Amino acid sequence: MIKNQKPIKQMKQLINIQAELKAPKNQFNSFGKYHYRNAEDILEALKPLLKKHECVLKLSDEIKEVGSVTFVETTATLIFPDGKDGIKVTAQAGIDLNAKGMSQAQCFGASSSYARKYALSGLFLLDDSKDADATNTHGKEDLSPLKKKLWSMIEKIEEPVKKATALKSVTDATTSEQLTRIESRLKELINE
Repeated sequence: MIKNQKPIKQMKQLINIQAELKAPKNQFNSFGKYHYRNAEDILEALKPLLKKHECVLKLSDEIKEVGSVTFVETTATLIFPDGKDGIKVTAQAGIDLNAKGMSQAQCFGASSSYARKYALSGLFLLDDSKDADATNTHGKEDLSPLKKKLWSMIEKIEEPVKKATALKSVTDATTSEQLTRIESRLKELINE
């Protein structure tokens, strides 16, 4: 075998996995009224393709701190049949230890899941153009006043499960449009 053919074969395997992977957005945020996929959805869709192409996927998380910001850095590594690390992609997600209604373990777990989703999306070229995260204005739109308003509305909800669901929806929302839909739903819940 010519020395340069091995990387070409590995790239073809990755290209085939990327082309064959279908990871639908099976999750639904009932407060924000949008569909999304999570890391578990991507992994479930990947398993048969990894077996077919005799590859292994390794995910690893590392907690890092830069200045006063703590975050999870996830590395997704596709390992080819020869056992050598092939291609690595990393993604980061901040950890908000002050998130309302979440324990410290939940804050770390949520950030890990988020970083894993984006490392996998990068490695396998998953398009999130219609996801809530893709419509995020990345700091250009200050959502904090509206979120504070919604959190005060959530305090009026007595049922713990509905309250927790509402808190998560508001925390996860990334656009004013999503928050407006959540506000409508909150008004319905409070008036029930």
